[in-house]
Amino acid sequence: MELPDGFKLQVESLLFVAEAPVTVAALAKALDVGVEPVEQMLAELKREYKGRGIRLQRVRDKVQLVSAPEAAAIIQKFLGLDGSGHLSSAALETLAIIAYRQPMTRTAIEAVRGVNCDGVIHTLLTRSLIQEAGRQETAGRPILYTTTFEFLQNFGLRDLEDLPALEEEAEDVLEEKLERVAESLKEA
Repeated sequence: MELPDGFKLQVESLLFVAEAPVTVAALAKALDVGVEPVEQMLAELKREYKGRGIRLQRVRDKVQLVSAPEAAAIIQKFLGLDGSGHLSSAALETLAIIAYRQPMTRTAIEAVRGVNCDGVIHTLLTRSLIQEAGRQETAGRPILYTTTFEFLQNFGLRDLEDLPALEEEAEDVLEEKLERVAESLKEA
């Protein structure tokens, strides 16, 4: 498919001025084209940005230009940020559970961790590392949580596929606990 002259410039410019992650459909609408040409250009830009100071970050149907994760320290220094926003081990554990099995409910997270997670979830929401992504279609309609673009940026990931693979034993334990949660919800 032949793309219009200046199409790359237009896509890149829209991504640059977007204040937040933007949907591929919104880019297509602004450019008055279908989604497929935009997807092609995004793939091309992602390849071109490899090894440069900016990256194209994508979560599901939203994309955003971000700085290269390996430049985080110099960017923090330049912006005068202290970078001391460390997360507790409980917050990191909860974040990992959500990242690997999203979307997740608080009940499912607590079943895996074995402790109440209200405070940790509040912290992760406050830091914009997770977000509410709807409600589960079960009794009580619990909130579903997913990770955010900020999560990817903070951990230097281009997308969720960049998460390291879980060790087989950890995968088995996680699956077993989640199956128990599903069974207990069916009984309720």
